[in-house]
Amino acid sequence: MLVGILLPTSNADPADPLGELSDLAQTAGATVAAKLIAKRRDINPKSYVGSGKAREIAEKAAESQADTIIFDNDLTPAQIRELEEITERKVIDRSELILDIFAAHARTSESRLQVELAQLEYTYPRLRHMWSHLERVAGGAATASTAIGGIGTRGPGEKQIEIDRRLVQKRVSYLKRKIAEVDRRKIRQIRRRKSAYCVCLVGYTNAGKSTLINLLTGTGTYVADKLFATLGTKTRQWQLDNGPDTLISDTVGFIRDLPHHLIASFRATLEEAINADLLIHVADGSHNRLDDQIRAVDQVLEELGCNLDNRLMVLNKIDRISDPARVTVLRTRYPQAILLSAKTGQGADKLVEEVTKRRGAGAVYITLHADCRNGKLMQYIERHATITSRRYTDSTASITATMDPQRLARLDMFGSDVRIVHDQPAFSDKPDAPTDQ
Repeated sequence: MLVGILLPTSNADPADPLGELSDLAQTAGATVAAKLIAKRRDINPKSYVGSGKAREIAEKAAESQADTIIFDNDLTPAQIRELEEITERKVIDRSELILDIFAAHARTSESRLQVELAQLEYTYPRLRHMWSHLERVAGGAATASTAIGGIGTRGPGEKQIEIDRRLVQKRVSYLKRKIAEVDRRKIRQIRRRKSAYCVCLVGYTNAGKSTLINLLTGTGTYVADKLFATLGTKTRQWQLDNGPDTLISDTVGFIRDLPHHLIASFRATLEEAINADLLIHVADGSHNRLDDQIRAVDQVLEELGCNLDNRLMVLNKIDRISDPARVTVLRTRYPQAILLSAKTGQGADKLVEEVTKRRGAGAVYITLHADCRNGKLMQYIERHATITSRRYTDSTASITATMDPQRLARLDMFGSDVRIVHDQPAFSDKPDAPTDQ
């Protein structure tokens, strides 16, 4: 049974307040038997909804034979306990449901570590209300005749909840150390990629990021029409025209009210987004809550500290839009966005053109003389420059090309084997005649 309590500050869809929760529940493997929506001005501290509404929820759950009640709100441990006593059914909130989905979809060792940490940090403050055995005292009532095998447990004793909390704390510390190792490894990997142009796909869950990366790279990234099909970050080579190598990464999708401790746990996974040269924000252009989904993604990106200035908006799934007026509205509301369909390939050429242009932004138009006998130098130029012409005189190659300023500066390491005779911004109207510098 799904329950949505709409507060004045609620950001749920007014037309279908429980639509997203229903998708989440089905992704988790649940069958939705009943729904209940209620409006409240404020939260009841004891049961979130008040005793009368709690009894109504209990009656409807009994009628529909629902064994679990899922709230589209975050509940405190005490509120969950109170609701479970009234309804005599298991009660979970939105955050616990999302964590359960992440746990079910975690395939890599990295994502499993991150999900387990998020689950433990969610569970820790709720330990007192989760199991009745936690109030037992270990060894408190032991006597000399019954203490065989229980040496060290006599005396005032220790509550089971204190033992469990200590075990959870130890496990959390261990997971944080392991994730810190993953984080450092990720940072090293990203630093090694500095010679490449890094593009990162971000967006709301099920916006079509994995389908788009398959279209652009021709690889077989896992795709499914369900929430959180991708948890780990996948990086692929993207073959564009001549110039720097281009890498494109697919990341975990975001969602409204994503638990904060989950964002913190997945920070290492999202390191690509934080350090990307270009963020491609993929949004479902056919969704009726497009604006809200874009705001939810922006909120998470800001929390991660991403640079939102270097971002390209892509409105995906336009093949699902049958009304031309809707397309006109999207073009008017998001004039800088690229409309495409990752499923059919429509509009993908415009995306490739725009990324190629941004990759070359700030590049320098150069003429240089290079010693052909220096294989590493020639390989470096071929890899990191977009060559427009070349001619050879004895052992010297005269090359005109465009090149990123940072990579151009690294030509200094080749010493006298290379000489730049001309440079200017790559996108001036017309290259000047070469002059020695």
